[in-house]
Amino acid sequence: MKTSLEIEFKTFITEEKYNELLNKLCQNDNILIQTNHYFDDDNETIQSQKKVLRIRQKGNQYKLTKKSKSNDGNVENHIYLTEDEALKMLKNGFDASIINEPIFVHKIAELTTYRTKFPYKSGNVFLDKSIYNNKIDYELEYEASSKKIGKAEFEEILKEYGISFNPSYSKFKRALGK
Repeated sequence: MKTSLEIEFKTFITEEKYNELLNKLCQNDNILIQTNHYFDDDNETIQSQKKVLRIRQKGNQYKLTKKSKSNDGNVENHIYLTEDEALKMLKNGFDASIINEPIFVHKIAELTTYRTKFPYKSGNVFLDKSIYNNKIDYELEYEASSKKIGKAEFEEILKEYGISFNPSYSKFKRALGK
C-alpha cells in the first residue's frame, strides 16, 4: 500500500471560464477522463469517520484509495488493482480490510471528470468538468506540496486568470448529492 499527502485548494468556476482557460492554456487536446466510484456500507461507516473510499478508473487502470483528513491535508492510501479485480469489486462490493477498514462495502455513487493538468510554479493546476447525477460543474484545483506556499500560489492563479473564488467541496459529497 502506498501513502501520500494531498494538499489542495479549489474553487468552482463557470463553464465560460473553464472553456476560456482551456483555450488560453492550449489544453483542449490534453483532457483525460476519470471516473470515481465511491463505496460505503449501509450504515455509512466510512462517511461517519470522515473518510472517503473510492476506486478511480482511468481507461483500464484502477486504483483503490482511502482518503482521511489530517491537519496538513488529506492522507491517501492507495492500492493498484487489476482490471479484473476492480470490475468484480465494482459489481459485487468488497471486504475493505484490504485497505484497513474491516467492513464490507458496496458502490454508493460515481462521478466522471474530464480533467486537464498543467504545472504552475511549485504545484499543478487541474481544470475539471465533472458529471454526476444529471449535473455538470466546473472546478479549478491547485495541488501543492505545502499549505503555506500552495495557498499563496492558488491566490496568484485566481488573480492571474481573473477567477472569483467560489468555494467548492469534495467530489464525493457532490456525487452523493450533499
